Amino acid sequence: MVASLATGQLASGDRVVVACLPNSGLSAAAARCGAEVLAWRATREPGHELPREVRDLYQLIKSVRPDIVHLHSSKAGLAGRLVVRGRLPTVFQPHAWSFNAVGGGLRIASIHWERAGARWAHQVVCVSEAERAQGVAAKVAAPYTVIPNGIDVDHFGLTEPAARADARLRLGMAPSDPLAVCVGRLCRQKGQDVLLNAWQDIGDRVPGARLVLVGDGPYRELLRHRAPADVVFTGEVGDPRDWYLAADLVVLPSRWEGMALAPLEAMASGRAVVVTDVPGALESLPPGHAGRMLVPRGDPRALADAVTALLPDRTACDDLGRQGRAHVRRHHDVSSMLERTEAAYQAARTTRRPAARGRASRTATRRTPVSAVRRGRSGSAEPDAARERAR
Repeated sequence: MVASLATGQLASGDRVVVACLPNSGLSAAAARCGAEVLAWRATREPGHELPREVRDLYQLIKSVRPDIVHLHSSKAGLAGRLVVRGRLPTVFQPHAWSFNAVGGGLRIASIHWERAGARWAHQVVCVSEAERAQGVAAKVAAPYTVIPNGIDVDHFGLTEPAARADARLRLGMAPSDPLAVCVGRLCRQKGQDVLLNAWQDIGDRVPGARLVLVGDGPYRELLRHRAPADVVFTGEVGDPRDWYLAADLVVLPSRWEGMALAPLEAMASGRAVVVTDVPGALESLPPGHAGRMLVPRGDPRALADAVTALLPDRTACDDLGRQGRAHVRRHHDVSSMLERTEAAYQAARTTRRPAARGRASRTATRRTPVSAVRRGRSGSAEPDAARERAR
């Protein structure tokens, strides 16, 4: 998503600087689109390295002198707001609130931080109304803007009648097997363990069914140990388009989200999806599809029933996929996301928020945004990033 934003902003004449983990999927994607890429070595969660990470980000922002700072995800949101403290127009985009990932005392501490840190965000961008509602319910008082996730529908939407067969040939998958694909970082958030718990039941009820887990992450070995021998683990994949095309059904059993990209990409590719009822999921589906495609989170039995009802019926899956593709093209094209993000930047430049002492934001005719990124799908470093932008 960060690379897609950078591509559009560069096309409009902005200078875009992306600060992210070096040698990551995001750093490569940002460089390919023409953004300046600066190395920001940051761990995924706050820890003993946080003071050094904050100092490093301070030096990066000081060297770039951006007009807008766009902080993607919780870790960049933490470090970036500690650095900038309202001195520059700051946009924070949580991509799922930090307090969803923890429980007990850590959850309470995360909520308190989000409440405190909100004063240093001129705009808080949520990717779904449900994500915004979670922030409001947690009493995170901020100027909110909802911008649903957008994708490159042309990249994922170029499907022909033979697309599935051609993709399976390239990937070495049998042409007729009912194929379920899950695209996402192998971690607790994405819930692949719940899918594996459901898979034995699915396999018993759908003869010949195959499952592919696309991505990498800290749960890889745990999931491999629990998975049946015929489950395919691809490792990190730079572009999952072929796996979407090869699939009959794409499954994402997340425990929490803001609005996941994988179901949007799958529907843009003409594929039916089954997703869990987490923030952003219902909003991403076409009207009337929730009954067949939305299940309670953390419920292997409900997940197995939904997948079993769709996976062996390729005709039904393809019909749902066509409807999903039309929905994504109308509501989740990246161009709409770019327009709304530009409006959020303009609002950030005019919103008055408490600022720490120091140099105030400067007015410029050419704008430079900085993005910081530290988290991602399929093992990439997306989207915990700080992006700086100048035009």
